[in-house]
Amino acid sequence: MKLVALAFLAGATVIFAVAWAWEANGGPAWVGYVRAAAEAGMVGALADWFAVTALFRYPLGIKIPHTAIIPNRKDVLGDSLGEFVGVNFLSEEVVRERLARVDVTKRLGEWLSQPESAERVTSELATVVRGMVTVLRDEDVQAVFEQAVTKRIMAVPWGPPIGKLMERVLEDGTHRQLVDLLCDRAYDWVKDNHDKFVSIVTERAPSWSPKFVDSIVADRIYGEVMSFAWALKTDPEHPMRGSIDGFLIGFAADMQHDPEMMDKAERVKHQVLEHREVQNVIGSAWSNVKKLLLDAAEDPSSELRKRVREGLISLGQRLTGEDALRTKVDTWVQDAAAYIVLNYRDEITTLITDTIDRWDAKETSRKIELQVGRDLQFIRINGTVVGALAGLAIYTIAHLFT
Repeated sequence: MKLVALAFLAGATVIFAVAWAWEANGGPAWVGYVRAAAEAGMVGALADWFAVTALFRYPLGIKIPHTAIIPNRKDVLGDSLGEFVGVNFLSEEVVRERLARVDVTKRLGEWLSQPESAERVTSELATVVRGMVTVLRDEDVQAVFEQAVTKRIMAVPWGPPIGKLMERVLEDGTHRQLVDLLCDRAYDWVKDNHDKFVSIVTERAPSWSPKFVDSIVADRIYGEVMSFAWALKTDPEHPMRGSIDGFLIGFAADMQHDPEMMDKAERVKHQVLEHREVQNVIGSAWSNVKKLLLDAAEDPSSELRKRVREGLISLGQRLTGEDALRTKVDTWVQDAAAYIVLNYRDEITTLITDTIDRWDAKETSRKIELQVGRDLQFIRINGTVVGALAGLAIYTIAHLFT
């Protein structure tokens, strides 16, 4: 483009030289008009060349005042640009008005409601999860996890919560299923262990007792126990069941109100948590959680990713169809953007000014010239054309009034 602009200047110069020589040697009258137009075109081209060149460097290397503007005033221009951006783009009113006009929430809802968009977001979230889990050091997370879990459990007394839970279970009658199971198991055990009764009676009977007597006594005891176990199994209103209910109700009350029982529960809690196997389970918790997260994040068909994907689609549909929710989210977005603008505007504009400050003056001028220089060369071309037309008009008017 510089060559094109220069060609216009050269063309005007050649035309001027030819017309001037022709006019000096008695050429026709119209040659004067051509000479005047070419002369003014040369002046316009030279003036605009000077103006364009003065932006980026000293014209012909001569340090004329107010030239090489960009290299000499780079930092000032950077500060002005940062201030301009801060005032005109990073003001609360502008940000709120722009966000309200763009309707971010509705667009986001329409986009999320599409399955392929929800899948894309899910994949990105899975990548983030994998990155976070991979970056975290296992020993650090493990230490925090162990401390948090153990400290949390240690801080909460076991007695009252367990007692209250038992109380609710007893009120609902849910425990009766467990009692039925125990009664069934007790009856089955008695039914299958006749030999044990015989063995116990035989071992404890006097040495002088005849064997058949021992066998009769053992059968008698076994029969009584069998009858008791059968009655306990088949009769929901058996007194023994009532005794079990009464014991459990009393135990639940003691766990909540008896200091001695509550203290026993605390001692049991410490014994359980300090057991080596329990510590191993707590210690391996992060490894198990990490493996589950990584497996779920890697597998597109995992239940976790499926739930996330469905949740995103549902959220998108709600953002699109529910005006109240959309208005609320729009308000959140605008408030968040306004907060960032009000509190971090200086830091954002500083990014512009600091970046420009670090640039070399000549390199900065070169970068800007490469970006806008093509358009600036049109100024030179237009200066040549407009100058020629202006010169022609002035020459014509001058001759009309002479």
